[in-house]
Amino acid sequence: MNPRVKNVKPEQDYTLLITFNNGEHKLFDVKPYLSKGLFASLKDNNLFRRVKPFNGSILWPGDLDLCPDTLYEDSVKV
Repeated sequence: MNPRVKNVKPEQDYTLLITFNNGEHKLFDVKPYLSKGLFASLKDNNLFRRVKPFNGSILWPGDLDLCPDTLYEDSVKV
C-alpha cells in the first residue's frame, strides 16, 4: 500500500503540494483532469483552493476526490 496524504496545499498553477505520511513531499498536477467530467468544476480557482486532506486522500466540496494511490504514483518529488 502506498503512503497516504497527511497534508495538501493548493498552488497557483493547479498543482497540489502534498505531504504524505511517510514524510515525502510531492507535487501533483491536476491540470490533466480539468477537462474530465466533474473535475472541470475545479477550473474555478476558488473551488480548487478549498481542497483538504480526508481519510488518507484529498477532498473538495461536493465530495470530489482522487484516489490516494493515484496521488502518490502520479506526483513528483520536490
